[in-house]
Amino acid sequence: MTENTNKKRAYAQKARPTTGKKPYYGKKFDPRRQDRRQATGDGVDVRIGQNFPLTIKRLGINGEGIGYFKRKIVFVPGALPDEVAVVKVTDVQPKYIAAKVLKIREKSPNRVAPRDEYADEVGGFELEHMTYPAQLAFKKDVVAQALEKFQPRGWTDYDLRDTIGMANPYEYRNKAQFPVRKIGDKLSVGMYKRSSHDLIDLPVVHTQDPATMKVLRTVRDLLDKLSVSIYNEDKNRGTVKTIVARASHTTGEVQLTFVTNTDGFPGDAALIEAINQALPEVTGIFQNFNPGRTSIVWGEETIKLWGKDYIEETIMGKTFQLSPRAFMQLNYTQMTVVYNEALAALDLTHADKLVDAYAGVGTIGLSLADKVGEVRGMEIIPEAVDDANINAEINHITNAKYEIGTAEELFPKWQAEGWIADALVVDPPRTGLDTALRREILRTKPEKFVYISCNASTLARDLVDLTQAYQVEYIQSIDMFPQTARWEGVVKLTRRD
Repeated sequence: MTENTNKKRAYAQKARPTTGKKPYYGKKFDPRRQDRRQATGDGVDVRIGQNFPLTIKRLGINGEGIGYFKRKIVFVPGALPDEVAVVKVTDVQPKYIAAKVLKIREKSPNRVAPRDEYADEVGGFELEHMTYPAQLAFKKDVVAQALEKFQPRGWTDYDLRDTIGMANPYEYRNKAQFPVRKIGDKLSVGMYKRSSHDLIDLPVVHTQDPATMKVLRTVRDLLDKLSVSIYNEDKNRGTVKTIVARASHTTGEVQLTFVTNTDGFPGDAALIEAINQALPEVTGIFQNFNPGRTSIVWGEETIKLWGKDYIEETIMGKTFQLSPRAFMQLNYTQMTVVYNEALAALDLTHADKLVDAYAGVGTIGLSLADKVGEVRGMEIIPEAVDDANINAEINHITNAKYEIGTAEELFPKWQAEGWIADALVVDPPRTGLDTALRREILRTKPEKFVYISCNASTLARDLVDLTQAYQVEYIQSIDMFPQTARWEGVVKLTRRD
């Protein structure tokens, strides 16, 4: 589950907790110290399967515990700072050792029992064994680690604000995207074990919206009952590979998509009828064709089998239509927090011209359209641009338009037309800003600038360039994905005069 497990701009795919005393999350990160330990530990004699005690010093950016065996760095998923664990080596590389916990001899006060039975085996639960206040402290520290590594201009003076968390850090994922396989006589729907294609059947996932899990489990039973063809990865045969359910926070409706190995769908009429009877909340059923063995979930072709073309979501008073492959944040509550934080940081006026880069279906720019004179958005995915313009139309927004293209194409084009941006909001994927967009930002220098990031490392890298022209006022961390190590933040930048 990642979302995702990554945040993607491809179509193919506040409550601030009162924590009291700040939890301790490990010693301050020093990349130079880490490099020395790696270099001097290259000759350490260790073998796969070997057991040894290990003291955990801190957490890495992926939420894994980090310790040192004879000065060689060891990564241990599921371990917490200040714990003493007996670990078993699972992999040995020239610069690191990977291990798993066999026994915790001395537990951290921040350790709790995870709610999900398989949290230590599948992805998406990297921090579920950690108290929530400690998770929030860790996510603030993640950006501090990244800044120390890349050291953009003025980084030691940045205002790193406490992470904004959730009142209930569970049941927030509005989309479930689970593979389906026949394992022996049992039809399983769930997630793969880490670093494998061994599927674990998951009747309950506590981070998922219960509506999505109800639909997935009911559909699993119907597929089994109707003997629908299921994909066999070893033989590269069969039909249904993945089931995707997305629930609307606003309406409660659920959109259901079958990702299939074949363009035909034997038995789809009987299956649709059974879904209609068992799941009235499902208002649209789709098929996405993605043949063969591939790590990419979505194929290029999606057809509607039954029902509505879209589900709708209301964000900051605006209505958005979402097709199956449209991107939207998986956490509705925290998405609203992010957009409000971006609005506050931009400090817009009705005279401003706002650029919405990496626009997707326009959720950010259209949400801010009534605060500015005009919005122009850019996106390289044609279907996303179509949806963004449709979303502008259905919300009766006349001061926003979205175009297909990249920064290096559209910024000069708009300037040649006499349209100069006063404000800019960017929300890139985990890979960060394109080099061309960084170059255009430094050339055009919009006065107001907000960077919404989902990857502290690429943010810090981008700030090395951006701080040539901008000053970082603050970085507000927001917990978009509780129980995971993923980070989200809103950065306010002001132009240097």
